[in-house]
Amino acid sequence: MQADWIMGLMSGTSLDGIDAALLKSDGVQIFERGPNITLPYDAAFRKRMRSCLGGKGPWQDVERELTERHATAVEALLRAADLKRASLGLIGFHGQTIFHAPEQHRTWQIGDAALLARLTATEVAFDFRSADVAAGGEGAPLVPVYQQALAEAVPKPLAVLNIGGVSNVTWIGEGSADLLACDCGPGNALLDDWTLARCGLPFDAEGALARAGKVRDDLLTAALAHPYFARPAPKSLDRDAFTLPELEALSPEDGAATLTAFTAAAVAAILPHLPAPPLRWLVTGGGRHNPAIMQALAERLPQAVEAVETLGWDGDALEAEAFAFLAARVRAGLPLTFPGTTGTAEPLPGGRLTAPQAAG
Repeated sequence: MQADWIMGLMSGTSLDGIDAALLKSDGVQIFERGPNITLPYDAAFRKRMRSCLGGKGPWQDVERELTERHATAVEALLRAADLKRASLGLIGFHGQTIFHAPEQHRTWQIGDAALLARLTATEVAFDFRSADVAAGGEGAPLVPVYQQALAEAVPKPLAVLNIGGVSNVTWIGEGSADLLACDCGPGNALLDDWTLARCGLPFDAEGALARAGKVRDDLLTAALAHPYFARPAPKSLDRDAFTLPELEALSPEDGAATLTAFTAAAVAAILPHLPAPPLRWLVTGGGRHNPAIMQALAERLPQAVEAVETLGWDGDALEAEAFAFLAARVRAGLPLTFPGTTGTAEPLPGGRLTAPQAAG
């Protein structure tokens, strides 16, 4: 058994904060899932990060602060778990994606792994996506191999849907190679941006804004005509891949309703591309907290839609746990991505390691 704890750190496309989670694993088996925490970003830092999207803005300054905030998250979780730093053997550090264009063989996650290793006195696994993108893969999503390990005893086929800033799905079949994954479309990103611009609020709490509005079916139909939805999996998206200027004429409520419907309809659009209908959809990520999104999914998907908590998983920790699991795979030299998850020609290792003494 891997004796030391591994900590996974995730700052997603929703730009809402850092998720940190502890895991014991050898990158194949999950021995123990430990505590987790979330450190929300303040509005000012979210604004600075948002200004860097697309590879613009003061990203060098933001990168340092982002890294220091991740170091704070490491210390906070160790305190919350009542663990000494010596019990932490490895950190999986995703950083923050500010640009993702696999068709250009480019993906960019800011975050200074060497600095994090020095600040935490712990070896850090990082740069999880670059090798896959360089080899012609999509570079995303990365969590399917962890979800497959978690779902070892769950009846299949199974779909695990993560609704973060972008939504992505993992289809898990009976065999170890029966794994298909892709980004579906917008998750919370467009809705969050809309709610912030129109109401000054970071997100549509409880789906209240969307539930007070009416879906503009004509605009929804036009959005779904985007060629992305006709492409088979695997495929991936940048956070800002979709712009819907036609929504600007709508009320805050109707815009939120239409964007919520777009999130659900984009998920339903993946159904023809799956090898077989899943028995159920398990939803993770921040979107599962939005009743309007969950209702829209239930209306558009023919199978049961449930939060991952029905299996005892923690949807707020799952992605951070995944990067702990992936860090173990980086250290073991195991593949992170697969033909069915990113489109790479063969299972592909990735990631890099930096030790505290190498930080400088």
